[in-house]
Amino acid sequence: MSNLTGKKIAFAVASEGIEQVELTSPWEAVEEAGGQPVLVSMEKGKVQAFNHLDRGDTFEVDVTFADADADSFDGLVLPGGVANPDALRLDQDAVAFIKSFFASAKPVAAICHAPWSLVEADVVRGRTLTSWPSLQTDLRNAGATWQDKEVVVDGNLVTSRNPDDLPAFNEAALTAFAG
Repeated sequence: MSNLTGKKIAFAVASEGIEQVELTSPWEAVEEAGGQPVLVSMEKGKVQAFNHLDRGDTFEVDVTFADADADSFDGLVLPGGVANPDALRLDQDAVAFIKSFFASAKPVAAICHAPWSLVEADVVRGRTLTSWPSLQTDLRNAGATWQDKEVVVDGNLVTSRNPDDLPAFNEAALTAFAG
């Protein structure tokens, strides 16, 4: 298992529409590896997660995108859910936050629909990744090569397709975050 002692990992989410298991499973993996997960969102307060289409739990936001500095984090996790990345794409602070991880070559792990946020940040051109199958045309149109695989690692970017891929996603993400 990777050791993340002393590492802070940002989890970037919108106010609602987060696929709960895609938030909680990597979050727990980061904690078990000794890292400190931090929930970053558009507004202070709580965010609403979902279990597919059913409301799940709420989670307290630690810091807003406007107040967060990517330099204070060692990596970024982008959980999916259809509404979550779609909302992030419309928030300039969220897009800038995501983009800054790529500008500094820090590891980023995105699962399911989360690569929509990466398209908006214009960071997929020339990269190979995977996602929920319905995003493959968007990703190809943004200049990426899409693969239907459990997990794809392209440099500092880790991607997976869906909750079934979480064990492989978490393992690859922890390896990337450990450096």
